[in-house]
Amino acid sequence: MIVDTHTHFYDPTRPQGVPWPRADDAFLYRRIMPEDFKREALSEGVTGTVVVEASAWVEDNRWILDLAEEDPFLLGLVGHLEPPDRDFESDLDRFAAHDLFYGIRLGNAPVDDPAYLKALEQLAAHDLTLDLLVGKEWLAGLTACAARFPGLRIVLNHLAHVPVTGGRPDEEWIAGITSAAAHPNVFCKISGMVELARDDPPPEDPAYYKPVLDVLWNAFGEHRLLYASNWPVSWRFTSYRQVQALAMACFEPRGSEALDKIMGKNSRDAYRWVPRS
Repeated sequence: MIVDTHTHFYDPTRPQGVPWPRADDAFLYRRIMPEDFKREALSEGVTGTVVVEASAWVEDNRWILDLAEEDPFLLGLVGHLEPPDRDFESDLDRFAAHDLFYGIRLGNAPVDDPAYLKALEQLAAHDLTLDLLVGKEWLAGLTACAARFPGLRIVLNHLAHVPVTGGRPDEEWIAGITSAAAHPNVFCKISGMVELARDDPPPEDPAYYKPVLDVLWNAFGEHRLLYASNWPVSWRFTSYRQVQALAMACFEPRGSEALDKIMGKNSRDAYRWVPRS
């Protein structure tokens, strides 16, 4: 079982278009649908994906859920809702009632903002997951949120945006990751490796990424790391096959059991998805 926990789908040809990607992005601005991803991923043994909604339009959450209802390869959705929005509470209640809605992704979660604190409380009450698209400057806030809401599963996206240089990663990032990972409700996606690489093109040698992944392994262990591609964004930098091969090569030395957990089994713990027929 291989579950990719971070993909995006969108269709600029819809009458309303899309808010992301921008029309001036010559690579990404095209129709990207589940069948396109499956052409890249099925041959690599991928058995399903958790979709992360990148559109700021509330009803695009429904659009992805409709796609998932039609295609069991889409295991479910991490949606896009913003706590300051007037209808956040009712929108979250509405989408949480759908079996394939697993949570939301935020760009931050200010620990001193009442709107965000109320949103996290609501997420925890629905047994949903919070994905966070943050860098090292937010890791202290993440740690505080994890302590305040121990029943809320929190998933860091894209290595918490640490620059990947082939050497020892940023010390502030290491300290933040170590602090956040001390809370058992925090997970981290092994995604964004090629996007964050400071060498161009991104090296194919797994050793280049090892210093960063060693920190994550030491912090999260085999139970709270998740394979994710960030496709099609990663496609700008290298093939899907290479993204997956890098992840597998980096963790194969940890043993087959750990590799199976990171490449698929841990995603159930993070998102509580159920197999679909």
